[in-house]
Amino acid sequence: MPAVTSAMSSSTINKSLRWLVTTRADRLCEYCLIHEDETFFGCEVDHIISLKHGGPTEEDNLAFACLFCNRHKGTDVGSILANAGEFIRLFNPRRDKWSHHFRLEGSIIKPISDIGSVTASLLGFNTSERILERETLIALGRYPTESAIIRTRF
Repeated sequence: MPAVTSAMSSSTINKSLRWLVTTRADRLCEYCLIHEDETFFGCEVDHIISLKHGGPTEEDNLAFACLFCNRHKGTDVGSILANAGEFIRLFNPRRDKWSHHFRLEGSIIKPISDIGSVTASLLGFNTSERILERETLIALGRYPTESAIIRTRF
């Protein structure tokens, strides 16, 4: 039987690490900036670099993600940039600043970099359902939250 790597053996996210990730994110999805209270399915802790790719279960490799962003991302670490045929890594909330890769224009999350483009596309930021969700929350005055607005600034 092959040896188990440390990343594989540490896949359980304990309560204190889960709390750290959640509070560090202000309960916002670190990808689309929706607040956990505004999602029907809530948010979960995501391995930025999945266990499958050797990513450890450590605070520097964990992000808070809504169900939609997390399910679309899966174990992906990047994608092919449309029209260029070049592999580009995904947005990494631990090393990238949101406002360097995206701009919020009403209910649209507009990518402003190659990393932003592949991330927005792969995670489905601007599907009709997600735009409708944000439009509804904007009309109710619940998106973006103050914490999200801070993340959208340079």
